[in-house]
Amino acid sequence: MTTVTIDTRTLPAHWRDFLALTKPRVMTLVVFTGLCGLLAAPGGIHPILGFTAILCIALGAGAAGALNQWYEAEIDAKMKRTAGRPLPAGRMDRQSALHFGVGLSFFSVILLGLATNWLAAAILAVSILFYVIVYTMWLKPRTAQNIVIGGAAGAFPPVIGWAAVTGDVSALPVALFALIFFWTPPHFWALALFVKTDYAKAGIPMLPVVAGEVATRRQIWLYTAIMAAAAMAPVLLRLTGPIYGTTAFLGTALFAIFAFQVSVHRESDPERMKPERRLFKYSILYLFLLFGAVVVDRWVFA
Repeated sequence: MTTVTIDTRTLPAHWRDFLALTKPRVMTLVVFTGLCGLLAAPGGIHPILGFTAILCIALGAGAAGALNQWYEAEIDAKMKRTAGRPLPAGRMDRQSALHFGVGLSFFSVILLGLATNWLAAAILAVSILFYVIVYTMWLKPRTAQNIVIGGAAGAFPPVIGWAAVTGDVSALPVALFALIFFWTPPHFWALALFVKTDYAKAGIPMLPVVAGEVATRRQIWLYTAIMAAAAMAPVLLRLTGPIYGTTAFLGTALFAIFAFQVSVHRESDPERMKPERRLFKYSILYLFLLFGAVVVDRWVFA
């Protein structure tokens, strides 16, 4: 059995390494959905307080990313996709990453509570704890359903943005939470299909590793159907108007086409993995489009 070790040399961490700990690419979508939740909320919020709320959502997401990398440093070292991160590459020691993540967590939650309200701050705290403890420490190394349950961590931002403005949680932010929750499995399993070798090396029981590609493709199609219902729920519940309804219908139809192509694709097919990559890339654009449509719809028909 090959033993993977992390470079433990103490090197002065660069600011770019601390930025890398926050997973800025992932944070972009988190910040956008949080911003949309804030902009779609009824009433108004002072621009400075609104900016502070979004900053806190970004800092909270960054804190969760840093603590995830602190805990999974040895796992990251085994995977080609993550071996270049600051900890496995030896550009930072684990204690610095831990202190950075914990400090950022407390700062983001307290600042959000002081700037807006403590309900929004409490939801932010729950989202950080859920991602780090429930998903990273408990679910991810133990079950192939890790991303199904763990997907809740990434679904909190629009709820936080909404609560920062209103001080409560109503039907629309719950519907947006559900959309992200059911979007996460097909989005992440599409990625897992073309990096499953990495997960296998690291001993992470992602669905393609433990159940195989055929079962994973079937599950992607199943969760796409559930996601489609969640995407149309705001329209059926009359929480949004025709702009969102049209965008959701057309965008989800295209998502379903890509998911179907993934579901019927097989290992022996030529140009293997192209449907998976296409679905993964489109799924990110899909969420941007739908959440942007929510805001435009609410502004036009409010």
